Amino acid sequence: MDQLSIGRNEYIMFLNNYFQKKNLFYPFKIWLLTRTIILVAILGIAPLLSAPHGGVEAKFGWEVFSAWDSNFYLKIASSGYEYIDGNAGADSAFFPLFPLLIHLGTRIGIQPEIAGLIINNLSFLIALFLLYDWLKDELKIKEVKWIILVLAFSPLSLFGSVIYTEGLFLCFSIGALRAFQKQQYIALSIFGFLATATRITGLALVIAFLIVCWQKKLSLVAYISSLTASLGVIFYGFFCWLKFGNFFTFIQVQHEIWERKKGFDWQGWEKMFMQIIIGSYNYKEGKIVDWLHPLVFILIVLLFISTHFLSNKLGKIKTDYILCFLCFGLWLLAGDPLLNTIPIIGGIYLLYYLRFSLDKATLIYGFLGLGLLLTSGGTISLNRLAYGIVPLSIALGILLSRNHRWGYCVMAFFTLLLFLFSIRFAQELWVA
Repeated sequence: MDQLSIGRNEYIMFLNNYFQKKNLFYPFKIWLLTRTIILVAILGIAPLLSAPHGGVEAKFGWEVFSAWDSNFYLKIASSGYEYIDGNAGADSAFFPLFPLLIHLGTRIGIQPEIAGLIINNLSFLIALFLLYDWLKDELKIKEVKWIILVLAFSPLSLFGSVIYTEGLFLCFSIGALRAFQKQQYIALSIFGFLATATRITGLALVIAFLIVCWQKKLSLVAYISSLTASLGVIFYGFFCWLKFGNFFTFIQVQHEIWERKKGFDWQGWEKMFMQIIIGSYNYKEGKIVDWLHPLVFILIVLLFISTHFLSNKLGKIKTDYILCFLCFGLWLLAGDPLLNTIPIIGGIYLLYYLRFSLDKATLIYGFLGLGLLLTSGGTISLNRLAYGIVPLSIALGILLSRNHRWGYCVMAFFTLLLFLFSIRFAQELWVA
């Protein structure tokens, strides 16, 4: 018994020394804090509330962590992909790695829902570790800490703690970017392969790596490792070809079953902009019935412009707080359509604005990832999918590290949304 205690103490000391050496306590503390906020909201607050309109009454149990896409992953893990009358089912749009890992968890006696939660939460924690360990050698430590704050406190980080693939994809995509930057090509092949087996946007990583290989005239090994990163989607394509007779089944079902358009979804974007400007109710009616929303929108825009032109007289502190207040007011007015639009449009501008502060692979991956989302033929869940593109969090973290006043306001807003999104998810109200 004494030897067991000594061995345990030595192991704890080893972990403690390793964490201190790598300075990984910071991302762990932020992960623990933000996951606690989610748990309190989902298991502590949501079950106390009555069922909202369009939602359900949240219950205390594992099922509150499963909704929408979660059900597809769990079904694939338990019974495989659907094959109905010779055709692929809607679940073919979901890549196989996450349900495969859940299935492996069930083989060792873990309940599917618990396996999904462990995989996603642990992956998200590892993603924060990898990101911190990578960027602390590339950027100022202050910037790295703000980047960790942005990634962990983002309201969409909720999907790194429920049965979704956000944590898994962030882990593998960050690992691939880190390996490419450090020229660790075996790790690049492995992380890249796992990323493209998790989500199709992993292909943006492959293209970004190949472009940088060409620009920097890197070795043949770098080209080969970058190409092997695409094996995840290639293997899934061959699986679809063998099972459904079409290599691109995962794209076909997006258009035929999920009703995504081909190319840029002009109507979807027009709808979101009109909902922001005139309001969802007026857009649904096809005319302006309620004039309050468009009038308040115009007032907020005029105040934005006035504050900008009067910034020299107001001073930086007053200007910042007024703009923060106006942004908060715009969110209260426009709601989800605004939150679904900003990550894409704001992300493009942010990457361009900070183009000299990001390494080439990260910058190109960010633009290519957003390009894939813009041409995906839909606008549903754009904010969640954009959250999975880590260069956006890196860029926002760098920006906020240079203006702490805006940083504190954004973190306060993120915390509020993270709490509210968690409750909404438990009630099965649409989040992203």
